[in-house]
Amino acid sequence: MEKKKKVIVGLSGGVDSAVSALLLKEQGYEVEGMFMRNWDSFMNNDVLGNPNDFNDVCPQEKDYMDALKTAEILGIKLHRVDFVDEYWNNVFSYFLDEYKHYRTPNPDILCNKEIKFKCFLKEAEKLGCDYIAMGHYARIIHDGNKHHLLKGIDKNKDQTYFLCQLSQSQIEKALFPIGDLEKKEVRKIAADNNINVANKKDSTGVCFIGERNFKEFLKNYLPAKEGLMKTLDGKVVGKHDGIMYYTIGQRHGLAIGGPGDAWFVIGKIAKENVLLVGQGDDQEYLYSNRCLINRINILEEDIKDKLDNNETVKLAAKFRYRQADVEVWVKKFNDEYLEVSYPSKSRAVTPGQECALYLGDYLVGGGTIDKVYMNDDLRKY
Repeated sequence: MEKKKKVIVGLSGGVDSAVSALLLKEQGYEVEGMFMRNWDSFMNNDVLGNPNDFNDVCPQEKDYMDALKTAEILGIKLHRVDFVDEYWNNVFSYFLDEYKHYRTPNPDILCNKEIKFKCFLKEAEKLGCDYIAMGHYARIIHDGNKHHLLKGIDKNKDQTYFLCQLSQSQIEKALFPIGDLEKKEVRKIAADNNINVANKKDSTGVCFIGERNFKEFLKNYLPAKEGLMKTLDGKVVGKHDGIMYYTIGQRHGLAIGGPGDAWFVIGKIAKENVLLVGQGDDQEYLYSNRCLINRINILEEDIKDKLDNNETVKLAAKFRYRQADVEVWVKKFNDEYLEVSYPSKSRAVTPGQECALYLGDYLVGGGTIDKVYMNDDLRKY
């Protein structure tokens, strides 16, 4: 009798990973769970609220207890691993450095690359796994020595944007059991099987911040430096708490009164500590038609070959999560950068964020947005 393939599931305490483990068991795999502890609120001195209130300060511990209960219901073993140091050194330090340079990073993408599909994979291999599995809404095709990532069936939940920095070797051993399902189907499967987290609310916000106030969290690590809010013509309309706390296209939290349309962040002048703002959400300065991306990662070999041969490739891009696909033309700019052009223009393309590239449903790869232009005009982003 052939030995069962062993899969270690990243059991997070949520419904998606719980159903992933259930489906893998039903498919005949030997399944075990592993819970990752990536952040220490007490050590990092960022707890907001009453330190004696378990419900307030220990959401990660609550998730662990939920994961334990899920594992008990499914009849699988649950391991617990600590990646606090790795997360700090390889994800959070980069996050802080980007904010110090007034950019807007996406730590969830780096967390996937450095923690979930690197540290987690190494620990899972110690347990003799054939595969690891996560509750991501994404699909994967293993085709011999080539491995392809595709958008999840549920377009509203598709998470391939956050996987665009993974390598072929990282996805070689990956499974995404719920990629062919919609969220409502996942919850129904959980409810039908009496899984404890069937109706648990989805987590939101940045991975280590959750639903806490982002600005207050960031102030623990990056001291505020107040400055002026100005319009493009130099008119002072308010004061800001520190330009690193704001992102391009932001509307809320500007505290600018007066008549007329709502105010939006449209740029930053770092050397002068000035936050550029303007009225109306359709301002010309918020739009661009090309950008340069670095930290390039290309998963599809045929696309990589075309770019290396200085061909211009027509693809689609997402410049932020859940954005509708934007038609783009991509070509090699130099050994470090790709140039991404989008003649139809796009709003609030922001340095530090990720540009994920697609060919149909296939994730081609991605890169970090570094410079943003409208024709030859470099935007002050």
